[in-house]
Amino acid sequence: MATSARKRIWGWFFFDWASQPYNTLILTFIFGPYINELLGNGSDAQSAWGFGVAAAGVIIAVFAPILGAMADTGGSRLRWIWLFSALYVIGSAGIWIADPNDFNLVLVLFFFGIGLIGMEFATIFTNSMLPDLGPEDEIGRISGNGWAFGYIGGLVSLVVMLFFFAESAATGKTFIGLDPVFGLDAAAREGTRFVGPLSAIWFAVFMIPFFLWVRDPKATKAPKGAVAKALKDLGKTIVSLPTRKSLFAYLMSSMLYRDALNGMYVFGGIYAAGVLGWSVVDTGIFGILAIITGAVFAWIGGRADSKFGPKPVITASILVLTCVAISIVMISRDSVFGVYVGADSNLPDIAFYVMGALIGAAGGTIQSASRTMMVRQSDPDRMTEGFGLYALAGKATSFIAPALIGTATALSGSQQIGVSPLIGLFLLGLILLIWVKPNGDEASQ
Repeated sequence: MATSARKRIWGWFFFDWASQPYNTLILTFIFGPYINELLGNGSDAQSAWGFGVAAAGVIIAVFAPILGAMADTGGSRLRWIWLFSALYVIGSAGIWIADPNDFNLVLVLFFFGIGLIGMEFATIFTNSMLPDLGPEDEIGRISGNGWAFGYIGGLVSLVVMLFFFAESAATGKTFIGLDPVFGLDAAAREGTRFVGPLSAIWFAVFMIPFFLWVRDPKATKAPKGAVAKALKDLGKTIVSLPTRKSLFAYLMSSMLYRDALNGMYVFGGIYAAGVLGWSVVDTGIFGILAIITGAVFAWIGGRADSKFGPKPVITASILVLTCVAISIVMISRDSVFGVYVGADSNLPDIAFYVMGALIGAAGGTIQSASRTMMVRQSDPDRMTEGFGLYALAGKATSFIAPALIGTATALSGSQQIGVSPLIGLFLLGLILLIWVKPNGDEASQ
């Protein structure tokens, strides 16, 4: 029996819901801080974490466009999604081995990298299915709804983890004062380590609607010589990029503003802890607030995208994020926008919570609109290759923001000045948008 269009869309939404815990739980709020705690030194943890993310990023950057081209030529995206879903599950489940009493950093980072590669590669293929889900004037709304649904999944998984599993190193209790459920041993940090198996189970369960309801409209049998043809076509695409001014400008623009946004996500908690003296609880509230506003504004942004197109939405989001980057530099424990406050004032905390809400709102909106814009810039017959190049652009220079922040911080000795390079990255991304045509190169000819 044929699957309805509504079911296909909801099945596609469930990939965002299923995969979000890797970003929310493993990359940002639970497992990353746990690694920092195990190593006992912030700089060691940051360098180790950076190495793991960078190593996976190199693999993603190299193979993403190749795999995308092969999938377009071979005609089957679902088989690739099955493969990389398996890597996601194996990698995330594997980080359970991060036992504080027998900690093997290299092996833990290996499993972390496997899971991250699985998530990123699966995302390439699911993103490339977006134009098949509805007419062009609807894909912005569909993308925004999917991103919002994913944010809600991240929020629910974070609440479940904080309330029932992740234990405090000091008390052995969860966020609401319970022992970790299922008899998990707090002394061995089994509650916190369960973030890996929970993410794997979450993904496996919530991908069921995706695999039941989403179908690839293309033929599943690859023609003879498909791999050679894919690599040849990819080479032609890369060589032609400078002549495809709108696509090239968009890839460069998105590379810069996505890198700056990732810098905000990665360093926001570190900044708040160092400059404002925030605890893990404060950072957790900050994260929950950012996720909620991200979900709400991804949904709102999707509707704005459908009505006005993705370019105005991206432009407005960059302007908001630039203002946030400027504002963050002007918030410290004893002053807010140049106005001095007492040591016991809550104003700096409130101001930073507002910044978190804005980061979530503009971040959710820009990420949703960005994949809609990629649909408009790509060749309809080579959509997966296009998203492979999009992934390449997102990973090839992902070291820039961390490197600039690290250098600026070291030279100035100030965390506030240290985050100022983000302002420049956002502005450069905004300038490059001038050469991006709303409907791609073909529409401008």
